[in-house]
Amino acid sequence: MKKQLPKRNELNINHTWAMTNLFETEEKYLKAFDEVTSLIDEFESTYSGKLATSEVINKALDAYQVIQGNLSRIGAYSSLQTSTDSLSEENQMRHGKAMMRFQQFSKKLTFLSNELKQVDNETLLKAAKASNSNGYYIKELIEDKDHTLSPEVEKALVSLSPVLSVPYQNYNRFKLADMKFNDFEADGNIYPNSFTLFENEYEYEIDTKIRRQAYESFYEKLAEYQHGFANNYQAHVQKEKIMSELRGFDSVFDYLLHDQKVSIDFLDRQIDLIMEKLAPAMRRYAKLLKKVHGLDEMTYADLKIAVDPQFEPKVSIEESRELLIEGLSVLGDEYNQIVKRSFDECWIDFPQNQGKSTGGFCSSPYGAPSYILLNWNGQMDEVMVLAHEIGHAGHFQYANANQAILNTRPSMYFIEAPSTTNELLMANHLIKKAKTAREKRWLKSVMISRTYYHNFVTHLLEAAFQREVYRRVDQKQPLSANTLNEIKLEMLTKFWGEEVTIPSWAGLTWMRQPHYFMGLYPYTYSAGLTLGTKVSKMIENQEIKPQEWIEVLKAGGTKTPLELAKMVNVDLSTYKPLIEVIEEISLIIDDIINLTE
Repeated sequence: MKKQLPKRNELNINHTWAMTNLFETEEKYLKAFDEVTSLIDEFESTYSGKLATSEVINKALDAYQVIQGNLSRIGAYSSLQTSTDSLSEENQMRHGKAMMRFQQFSKKLTFLSNELKQVDNETLLKAAKASNSNGYYIKELIEDKDHTLSPEVEKALVSLSPVLSVPYQNYNRFKLADMKFNDFEADGNIYPNSFTLFENEYEYEIDTKIRRQAYESFYEKLAEYQHGFANNYQAHVQKEKIMSELRGFDSVFDYLLHDQKVSIDFLDRQIDLIMEKLAPAMRRYAKLLKKVHGLDEMTYADLKIAVDPQFEPKVSIEESRELLIEGLSVLGDEYNQIVKRSFDECWIDFPQNQGKSTGGFCSSPYGAPSYILLNWNGQMDEVMVLAHEIGHAGHFQYANANQAILNTRPSMYFIEAPSTTNELLMANHLIKKAKTAREKRWLKSVMISRTYYHNFVTHLLEAAFQREVYRRVDQKQPLSANTLNEIKLEMLTKFWGEEVTIPSWAGLTWMRQPHYFMGLYPYTYSAGLTLGTKVSKMIENQEIKPQEWIEVLKAGGTKTPLELAKMVNVDLSTYKPLIEVIEEISLIIDDIINLTE
């Protein structure tokens, strides 16, 4: 029987991340806040109204980068503790106070971009030419001029930012603090349920009765909140539409893709090709699951079960360290030091606990170690999840070390490539080590059920849902819970066809992801994995040297996603890489079927 999750103070502290890597004590954190406040006051008095020459502009930007580095570390200290325990009053108060102070900082700093956008391009280009660290930022600022509002309006929008970001905060508060899931019964036993238990355990539960009952219980609770969630989401997308119009974009898609440095045809290509060409292969996989498990029918609640759950090895946290060091050694000794540091310096928060964010993520404050959040369940596939997050950590450790803070973050279109490259390198390493056909089949099934299912199916179906939502937003059509449920249900049914029974309650799946509050993010998972698949195979086949990939990571945000890919000879402007990856996934599924038979 599943137990209730432990409280944060009941965990083994050695398996949690060390906030002392940022600030040794709460007092030092508060002192850093006061110090950056003084820096910002001095910055405003020194440069406000005085950005007239290229020399002054570069001095201002140099000082601004120092401030941003400090804010990065301070902001991480407050937000990361909330993500591990949102129920803690202390964490809520710390984060709330930080957000209020950050709001004041934003108001004081907004003069910088406002005034720079009033400077003539000749002076700006002269400043860009004179500074490697500031040049890229200045050039982007010039490009943004066409979508800039008057300084007064820009300042007003900054003042309103706490209100404009409320829908995302509401979503997380509803999901992690307010929603209390009912226990459910299966075969006479009572089981607790929660977001974390459901997404980390019940979705993969071997017992069909427990698994399906967990799904129904979970979605019954989602249904109770659907109208409030829908209204909250409607507010968010309406804000995005209004912002797109204010800034002179033709559509909300153009507005949201502007910073990604790609056009809408890149989004459409990912969605349409995967919906058309990958769906048949995934239906074959679903049919295999039905046969292997002797199911009466294949339902939405059965899609995440393993091909061979009895085989799944258990892995301790200590064992995962050795596996990752060995599996990622192909990237070189320097990269492997990052892997070792992530364990030795407590970058990783492993355990599940009440009030902790679900899933996993990586945050890399500038000039500090990375922070990786997991919900560790002790199964081998978690090693792949950890390899994925260490991929993010490695990326930004390199970018932060080699770029000024304004140049570290690449387009969202690229962001998942380093993480998925790691994931596949790890999987391929384990497959090579496999001693039996059964082990090899299990590892290949993990690649499908976790790596590719997660990125090429789950997130891609989110993207297809998003696209339809934003089409309606552009057409000024209202949204409701019923509308959102119908859109999601349509996408699920279209992808899985007649091979999988999709119940009406599955339409509520849109309520489960925070990604809808992050712009057009979901489709970039498959975009990143497209490049990640190509890069991992090229490294494995020695078509590129690991150092060539490291150089891409070091480039940070100083190149467009297409330019970054071209550094390792991949052309993302064509359909070819995506088609090849879909064919690769289909071949892996055929291998699993053949090994099973």
